[in-house]
Amino acid sequence: MCHHRSVRTFDFEFIVDAPRDVVREFHHDTAVLKILTPPPTIMQVHSSEPLGEGSVSRFTIWAGPVPIRWVATHHNVDEEGFQDVQTSGPMEHWAHTHRFVAEGESRTCVIEHIEYEHPAFPKRLLTYAIFGPLSLWALFQYRKFQTKRHCER
Repeated sequence: MCHHRSVRTFDFEFIVDAPRDVVREFHHDTAVLKILTPPPTIMQVHSSEPLGEGSVSRFTIWAGPVPIRWVATHHNVDEEGFQDVQTSGPMEHWAHTHRFVAEGESRTCVIEHIEYEHPAFPKRLLTYAIFGPLSLWALFQYRKFQTKRHCER
């Protein structure tokens, strides 16, 4: 039986007409996960430490009647962003890097980069439906909308 890693990447970026500090603070607030989750998906946060090096968030994503439990650990937390890595959850591998790059005093470029790997069949059917390329694109369109809505004044 052959086993080869098939790590995929997903990239998405957008401009927010707001200072970097505003955009960064919005994303540093772990309560914002609920705002950034599009309906009909429900995000239930069980525990969330203040964002910092090694901080952990535990939550369940409800994809219809299916609960998907997830534990993320945060790394490389600095002025320009952070990374969350799935330490327990549905994916074989998931590392999501958020960058907030100032473009002048009142514009910020938000850069999202995810490296991920789906688990083996049959779990892959579920993860691909929720975290496939089209689903990720739709999720980040929603996140772009909500980020601009909450940060642009």
